[in-house]
Amino acid sequence: MTGHAGDVWRLRVTPRRRFAASLRAADGQATVLLVGILCAVLFGAMVLALLARGVGAQGRQQRAADLGALAAARLMHDRYPRLFEPALLPDGTPNPRHLERAAYLEEALRRGERVARANGASAVAVSFPEADPIAPVRVRVAVGTRMALTVAGARDSVSIEASADAELVPVVATPFAATGDEYRGPLAYRQGRPMRPDVALAFDRMAAAAAADGVTLIVSSAYRTNAEQAVLFAAHPDSKWVAPPGVSLHRFGTELDLGPASAYGWLAANAARFHFTQRYGWEPWHYGFTLNPGSSAAMARRRGGDGAGGGALPAFVPEAYAAPIGRASQRWSVSATLLAAQLQQESGFNPNAVSSAGARGIAQFMPDTAAAYGLADPTDAAAAIDAQAHLMRDLLRQFGSVPLALAAYNAGPKRVLECGCVPPIPETTAYVAAILGLMGGAGDATGLGGLEVRLVR
Repeated sequence: MTGHAGDVWRLRVTPRRRFAASLRAADGQATVLLVGILCAVLFGAMVLALLARGVGAQGRQQRAADLGALAAARLMHDRYPRLFEPALLPDGTPNPRHLERAAYLEEALRRGERVARANGASAVAVSFPEADPIAPVRVRVAVGTRMALTVAGARDSVSIEASADAELVPVVATPFAATGDEYRGPLAYRQGRPMRPDVALAFDRMAAAAAADGVTLIVSSAYRTNAEQAVLFAAHPDSKWVAPPGVSLHRFGTELDLGPASAYGWLAANAARFHFTQRYGWEPWHYGFTLNPGSSAAMARRRGGDGAGGGALPAFVPEAYAAPIGRASQRWSVSATLLAAQLQQESGFNPNAVSSAGARGIAQFMPDTAAAYGLADPTDAAAAIDAQAHLMRDLLRQFGSVPLALAAYNAGPKRVLECGCVPPIPETTAYVAAILGLMGGAGDATGLGGLEVRLVR
């Protein structure tokens, strides 16, 4: 019995002792586990702190790059017109307004570098990707710094880098969207109606020719401010007949509403001779001036004879191409300065130029476009210039804007129609900006809206 009782006792007591021992062992394991968890939490907190520091450092570097790029682009914006100023004044002395390309880039580089460093970048590299040979419009600022790290007592460092691009983008005054721009220059008055002075002179010539044919032209409306257009649109809110404010071409001082109705036939047959075009097929009274023949004395020399029309062309036009440009300008009612600036940018007046994309000739026609405009030989400079003017006439009519027409010439009408803008293609934005700059330097600001700075991501 005793042995049995002892066996029973052992059967009852021994498991309890083992259970207590197991509890003590488990308690030790829990302590180890708890310590491990605490270490993991602490390590995770350290990692998160390091990540937070890294994210913060990355954000500060990106901000430095953004601000550096914008600062450089703003300086380029301010200096851009000076690239197209003549190096010499008419009397042969140096022109203080002229800025060489190298100086333009150097100033932008220094500005971008200084601003990026002032915002925390320790290493800065400024470059000009896809730089136009005459007037680059895009700048890139790449920055970097090193951040010290201490992990488990070991010290190390990592490199934090960022970059940003900024560019000059043509501002488009276009029927696609309302804009707040309007002509703010001097005005001339005809029959009590305000208009741009060059438009007034052209109207005088057209009115004199009409009078010689027994037709009297009456100006019923001309330049209208956006505020005046808003009142008119409120009274007649039909955009087919009255454009909304910020869209009406009358805000540019180039548009004339002419009468009486008996003069419509004469205008349709003769207005183009004086560089006026009927803007809309359903408005036989609305004519817009499409040519600004003026050029600054410093940038232009008078041309005459052989169809050049006695107009003015920029000084960069080779003598051999003055007459073809003059004839094409008159035939298609497109600014001679616009055609000249475009040829300078397209080929540098090289009739044998061939691009990597297959565009050929002085006006760089692609085969399909050349065929559509009857241009059998793109290397025939005179024929190519005539086809160029014909194409630009069509694009100006389609888009109602010099920058948009230029963008369509370079990138194709489809891309311009898709966005109603100068497409954000570096080659196209640089192309349009350079031509606008050349035109501005030549004193022809017709249809130009200037440039604005945009950060590119």
